[in-house]
Amino acid sequence: MSETYAKRLSAILLDAVTDKDPQMQEQVCGALCDFGESKPAEVLSACEEHLRLHEKLAHPYRTIILRAMEIVVSNHISELDKDTARAIILLASNEMTKVKELVSDWQQAASSVLVAVGRRFISSVMEELLSKFQPGLLPHPCTVHTLASLSVSNVFGVVPFLTSILSTMLPMLGAAKHDSMKVVFCCALQRFSESILEYLANLDQAPDPTVRKDAFASDIFGAYDILFHQWLQSGGAKLRLAVVEALGPMSHLLPSEKLEEQLPKLLPRVLAFYKKHTETVHVSKSLGQILEAAVSVGSRTLDIHLNSLLAALHAQICVPVESSSPLVMSNQKEVLRCFTVLACCSPDRLLAFLLPKLDTSNERTRVGTLQVLRHVINAAAAQMEVKKPVILSSMKLPLLDTNNKVKRAVVQVVSAMAHHGYLEQPGGKAMVEYIVQQCALPPEAEIQKLGADSEALAADSVRAISVSTLYLVSTTVDRMGEVLWPYLLEFLVPIRFTRALSPLCRSLVHLAQKRQEAGAHAPLIQYNGNVHLPSPYAITTRLLVEHCGPGRWWRPQLCLLQAVSSHPYVGDGRGAASLRLLNVLHQDIHPALGQRWVTAIPLLLEHLDEYSEETLSQKEWEEKLLVVREEEKTRVSLLWEQEEKTRFLRDSLAVVSDNTWVCHLTLEMCKQLPNYNGTPLEKNFLYKCVGTTLGAASSKVVRKHLRELLETARYQEEREHEGLACCFGICAISHLDDTLAQLDDFVKSDVLRKSAGIFNLFKNRSESEANKVRSALILCYGHVAAGAPRELLLARVEADLFWNMSECFSTKVLGIKVETQDPALRLSLVQSVCMATQAICSSAHSSSFHLSRKAELVAQMVEFIRAEPPDSLKTPIWKKAMLACTYLVTLEPALEEQVQADLIHSCLHRVMAVLPEPEEGDSPQEVSAAPTVGGDPQELLLFQSLYLDTVQVLKDLLTSLLLWNMTPLGLQVMLEHLSPWIKSPRGHERVRAVGLSACLLQFFLQHLQISALVPFHNLGLLIGLFSPRCADLWPATRREAVSCIHSLLYLQLTCVGFSRDYQDDVAEQLLSLKDGLVHPDPAILFHTCHSIAQLIAKRLPPDQLINLLLTLFESLGDPDKNCSRAASVMINCLLKERGNMLQEKVPEIVSVLRSKLQETQEEHILQAAQHSVFALATHHCASVVSNLLGSPLPFDSHTCTLWRALALEPGLAAQVLGLLLEKISKDVLFEESQAFLLSSTPDRVATLLPLAATCALHEVASAPASGPAVLELYPQLFVALLLRVSCTVGVQPPRQLQAKERRSASSGLASRSLEPCSSAVDALQAVLVRGGNEDVVQCMELDGGWQLLRTSAGHEEGVTRLASAMAKFAGPRLPLVMKLLFTTQSSMYEVQRVTSTAFLAELLSSNVVNDLMLLESLLYNLMARQKDTSARVRRLVLHGLANITLGSPDKVQTHSPQLLTAMIGGLDDGDDPHSLVALEAMVGLARLMDLVDAWDLHAVLLHIAVRIRPFFDSERMELRSVSIGLFGHLNKACRGDCKDVFLEQVVGGLVPLLLHLRDPHAPVVTACRFALRMCGPNLECEELAAVFQRHLQEGHDLHFGEFLNTTCKHLMRHFPDLLGRLLSTSLFYYKSSWEDVRAAAPMLTGFLVLHMEAEQRPQVDLEQLLTALQLLLKDPALKVRLKAVKTLGRLVKFA
Repeated sequence: MSETYAKRLSAILLDAVTDKDPQMQEQVCGALCDFGESKPAEVLSACEEHLRLHEKLAHPYRTIILRAMEIVVSNHISELDKDTARAIILLASNEMTKVKELVSDWQQAASSVLVAVGRRFISSVMEELLSKFQPGLLPHPCTVHTLASLSVSNVFGVVPFLTSILSTMLPMLGAAKHDSMKVVFCCALQRFSESILEYLANLDQAPDPTVRKDAFASDIFGAYDILFHQWLQSGGAKLRLAVVEALGPMSHLLPSEKLEEQLPKLLPRVLAFYKKHTETVHVSKSLGQILEAAVSVGSRTLDIHLNSLLAALHAQICVPVESSSPLVMSNQKEVLRCFTVLACCSPDRLLAFLLPKLDTSNERTRVGTLQVLRHVINAAAAQMEVKKPVILSSMKLPLLDTNNKVKRAVVQVVSAMAHHGYLEQPGGKAMVEYIVQQCALPPEAEIQKLGADSEALAADSVRAISVSTLYLVSTTVDRMGEVLWPYLLEFLVPIRFTRALSPLCRSLVHLAQKRQEAGAHAPLIQYNGNVHLPSPYAITTRLLVEHCGPGRWWRPQLCLLQAVSSHPYVGDGRGAASLRLLNVLHQDIHPALGQRWVTAIPLLLEHLDEYSEETLSQKEWEEKLLVVREEEKTRVSLLWEQEEKTRFLRDSLAVVSDNTWVCHLTLEMCKQLPNYNGTPLEKNFLYKCVGTTLGAASSKVVRKHLRELLETARYQEEREHEGLACCFGICAISHLDDTLAQLDDFVKSDVLRKSAGIFNLFKNRSESEANKVRSALILCYGHVAAGAPRELLLARVEADLFWNMSECFSTKVLGIKVETQDPALRLSLVQSVCMATQAICSSAHSSSFHLSRKAELVAQMVEFIRAEPPDSLKTPIWKKAMLACTYLVTLEPALEEQVQADLIHSCLHRVMAVLPEPEEGDSPQEVSAAPTVGGDPQELLLFQSLYLDTVQVLKDLLTSLLLWNMTPLGLQVMLEHLSPWIKSPRGHERVRAVGLSACLLQFFLQHLQISALVPFHNLGLLIGLFSPRCADLWPATRREAVSCIHSLLYLQLTCVGFSRDYQDDVAEQLLSLKDGLVHPDPAILFHTCHSIAQLIAKRLPPDQLINLLLTLFESLGDPDKNCSRAASVMINCLLKERGNMLQEKVPEIVSVLRSKLQETQEEHILQAAQHSVFALATHHCASVVSNLLGSPLPFDSHTCTLWRALALEPGLAAQVLGLLLEKISKDVLFEESQAFLLSSTPDRVATLLPLAATCALHEVASAPASGPAVLELYPQLFVALLLRVSCTVGVQPPRQLQAKERRSASSGLASRSLEPCSSAVDALQAVLVRGGNEDVVQCMELDGGWQLLRTSAGHEEGVTRLASAMAKFAGPRLPLVMKLLFTTQSSMYEVQRVTSTAFLAELLSSNVVNDLMLLESLLYNLMARQKDTSARVRRLVLHGLANITLGSPDKVQTHSPQLLTAMIGGLDDGDDPHSLVALEAMVGLARLMDLVDAWDLHAVLLHIAVRIRPFFDSERMELRSVSIGLFGHLNKACRGDCKDVFLEQVVGGLVPLLLHLRDPHAPVVTACRFALRMCGPNLECEELAAVFQRHLQEGHDLHFGEFLNTTCKHLMRHFPDLLGRLLSTSLFYYKSSWEDVRAAAPMLTGFLVLHMEAEQRPQVDLEQLLTALQLLLKDPALKVRLKAVKTLGRLVKFA
């Protein structure tokens, strides 16, 4: 029977091979292989029989079976017997040669089977193959192919046969007519030759060590003769290529004399293939083998063909290599291998061929030649040793090539040369220089030159390769030390090598350190007449410039410029590398520097290492680099740009203290200045260094160099002006007289004249050129003033500085001074005046200094300010000019009033109008939206910085002017200048003006000196000016306005005698109100304004009230509506606080109300209306309510406001609410009407009066003051509105409202729609909030309960959530609410019964009903509704009864019989077609299981289990998940006495539970996990229970296959008798409607079979099982078919 079953199973699997899906076919193949693991002989036999009997089976399917056979044979070759092997050999041989045509996959699979068998049964396989390999008959191509494959896979087994095979094959070669057959023979000859060579190479391991190459020579030569002389001549391209591939290994087996004889013909023919075939890797490989064979026999023929060989190979190496083409890359490797062979045998001729190729300009030729040259330098080092000079001399032209690919190749050649001693030869230094040149390439330009076809070069660029090469050569090649040191020093100073400084410094540091280790005290640099080495001064200057500071400086002329000279991280950390080299060379630069630099430089390096380019602080870096002597602190603060990065140099100069050395260093610095003409920032820094060194030099040297600097400066470059000026300013610190003398001489010379001067450099200057010279000179004077010692400055400032600035600024035409209009020249003058005046003010004697030019300078600054374009802030002229005026104002004499007014007006007119203003706290992104600023981020940042600085300067200027008149009148005059801007319609102008006012008031308050009581007569006017601004649209304006009022109140207190440090409680409260002004909510904003008005009213003198009110009335027309509203709020507050005007004029206010409500929508008018309505309603409540209810629906905003006014007093509010409740409860709730004749259900339309009353109730309850009234009527309001909500769900508005909405829509007017249900929900929310139950409202809002209440589908859930929230937050309110709800249980409206039942049912989930002793009555009420005609009510009753488990679990046992009876009755409810009542009953039972009495539960346990079993496979997901979950609870509850009785139910449910773990719905899967965990203990198998617990925990991923496998293993081990039952149950699910469950069923079957024992076989109906699996093999779902095949593979146990 076993054999019959194995045959049947194999047949089923083999029949399944014909499945169309490739994945299925692979699975079948895998199943056959699995079957073969245990029954290899049976499977192989079945496959053999199947193929033999099904001759017409298509070859793709035969291929799959043969592949399975190959795998089985390969894995079990040692288990095969000879008979089976023989049968397989015959089958495979037959399959392989069945058809004459070539069918690659099929025949290859058959061939692979033979090869696999041949690993053990080589004799049998060879016998079969040789039987089809008979002399005189042309064999099948696959026979030859198989022999070839066998020769490779079993070398030792096949080579002994090759003698006879070759002798038999040789005659066949001539009989082959078709190229395909010839290709097969060529491949076979190639493999045979490779096998022979491998055999001969491993004779020590061979079975027959006597085998010699001569045994195959004659046959191989015979084959060679045919292949070369016949097939190569006439064959197709594929055949010719196959011949060439075969000739390579065959050449090693040819007799030496024959090889020598054939080479003259062989080599040209092989080379010719390079021209005929695109994929030449096989040609190159064969050629390399031929060349190796020729060299091994010492052939002389190579010399004859060497030129042609070299030419052909060189052409191949010049083919462009594509990284995506592995064939081209492989070909290049094989070609280089050929060059290696030729280099070893003919190095002279190889170089004679290659080196001239370097002179060509063709990119590919040169790159290819360099590639070969690098290869032979490395691979044939011994042969190239004597050729080094020749090779070096041939590199001259490649070194000049600008092509990046050539450069990369050259760098690689130089790297190879360095490792083999080439660079030590004459000409080697040129190679080093070339590497350094490539290190200096600009990366950006290099990438642009590379183009689109060189993506890889971006990451592996010429510069990157060169940098890496230089460092590696310096550090890893010991012999290069003498070559590179000190030669690399020569590249430090030339400016063209700037970008190479970082790698140069790193290499030099390494070389220097090695030399120091070798000779600790010897100088590192030995000049010995070497004029090319840079001097110590040149090295110091160069490296000093390269490590200067990292910050991004802001320049007035430039926008956030940065360059390598200002950034140590640029160029691979050029600054740090320079510092390290300086540290190493300190002894050679100057012996005295050692101790200082050894400590200073590491600290600088450590600081750089701690930060990055983005995080390094400019200020902190400057602090580390600045040198500040105590007496120079003030001047350095003015000259931060001059001194900021010279500390290192200053300290070094101080340590050296050698005038000669300093002079040489200065000379070198001046000499290097032209080198930096293209890099202005580096040049500017070098200027500063020059100034620093001149400060340490003698007077004679200073005068000489300053004169030279003035004569040689490039004035046409404006960015150089600053560097020159900084140089003079730094120098002036120590040499003021010499500096001024040189400047004066230069100014007095003819250089500023248009005609020819005494210096040839300045001949024939144009006006613009002369202006640039004057601009630079003016800057020099400014910097000199900033750097000059203060004790000398005041005496020289007017005569020597300001006078010369004026002379340089103006020109004379016919003896008349004419001022220039050049913007750059103006900026220079403004800067210089600013610096000079700042220096004057910083002097200790500035207070007594009298500046006679003060008025003139101020007028000039004002003129500059006016000349700039309005509404623009593109240059710092305003800022600098105002800053200069600020310093000038503080000096004597005082300015005239008109001059002050003009100055203030000009400054305000320019600064206020700038668009836009970056509000304080705004981000750069907010600034970027400005219409006047471009999109460039640098420009945006510059604008922001410049604007903020300008505003600050303006503040300083105004406060400086105010100091001259510190009286209330002076303050008023200043604020009068700002008043038009404070009231401006433009927001940005207001915020600036109010901010300036706040600053002035605070300054005035701080500096006011009161000697006697002074009346503050303008207090009311000023407070009236600022108080409406507390509600300005701009938050910054509001904040500053409060600050102004705060200062004014304290000024009033100070004027009436309070001390300056007095803290007034009222005034201080103003500051705490600022937070309310930030809030955008108008209610909060105006409430804050009201509070401000209250505080003002407390401190305002009586005589100022009228002025304040008049000013505020004027503000009602303010263009800013917020300010107008704020004025109204403040007027009402002041009238309320300071007089009883509002109460006296109630009739007038009512009249105003009627007119204003028609004219305006202003908020303060509506507030007045509220007070009026309240007064009327206190006397005529019913009439007011009736009239207001008659207002059109929906209520407009005025009507709503009037309704809310009725809640101001609790007694009145209670009357109003009672009237509205009566309208809601006693009127008809809705009317039913049929809109269309054909409509099946009538429409429900709300009645008008209850709807209006509901809306009014909402408005009244929304008022905070209605709280007490709502609390009084809370139960009635809550129940009435809840039932109102239930009756309005889905109800339409009244017909007249619908018609009104349609008219509004047709006329295009917007109309607010009124939805009855929403209005009721809104009213209910308002009642809850006003009744103190905000938590209920918030809880419902968070849970989405309010939205659910409004919809028909979610109304029940909404009521449930409302009840839950009430129980949680409003428990004490529930008794009265429940009492009223009980009365509605018999309502005629089903919706009301549903709503009340849902609410009461949910209350049982809270313990509040138990605490309030309401449980019994609530249970009685719900149980009485079990027979309600509505299924919805019956379902809610069951839900409520189950809720007792949550609210009162301790009461469950008391009522367990009634509860269980109710739930079982729900299971048997037959009036519910959708089983919703049964579903609720199952949910309730699951909740009751753990709490009901055990005896009561045991009595109904089996009944429940049987009743719920049909729901396991229900089509509804909810029924499946709940029933399965309940089954789990039943298992949990039955542990104990009833366990044995319940075991049958557990076993019956086991298969459904396992399979539904693959249910498509997650809740069902979760329920199955729980149920199985609960079933485990009842199965009395600890291992199985542990498996369920371990794998089925919630939240853990389930590997279903692993779990099912483990489960089945334990089931079969502990419950072997259940096999038949489990299998039959699983077969039921083979027809499941769910694909995943259908796929899981055969998995369960397979695992059960896998783990069963032999004695269990009688339980298995194999016929039924196989039939079912066969049907699954035809399932439309692929995953099902795959699982079925997998299961079939496991049925091998029955075989």
